[in-house]
Amino acid sequence: QVQLVESGGGLVQPGGSLRLSCAASGIIFSIYDMGWYRQAPGKQRELVAIITTGGTTNYADSVKGRFTISRDSAENTVYLQMNSLKAEDTAVYYCNSRRYIGASSVAYWGQGTQVTVSS
Repeated sequence: QVQLVESGGGLVQPGGSLRLSCAASGIIFSIYDMGWYRQAPGKQRELVAIITTGGTTNYADSVKGRFTISRDSAENTVYLQMNSLKAEDTAVYYCNSRRYIGASSVAYWGQGTQVTVSS
């Protein structure tokens, strides 16, 4: 059974920092690209950051220079370090794992963790 369990969300003031963690089980972690997505109230889910099996990273323009994604294969965990947080970063953050098989892919999602940036 595949499980992606996020943690680390919470309430933080503008300018503050949080680190999200996503622990994966039931998959061969090393062959999956890992990502973080977020969904704010009334908005579509959007990509925040991804890290490939080879360690290549990609970020949404809105978080470049503030967020850092990393992965620890020994712990089967992906992290999202979020600095200089803004009110517009408020959202539910979801962990995603994706493996490409030819023209198709297999993806799994976590249950989400709430991040609220407010004074």
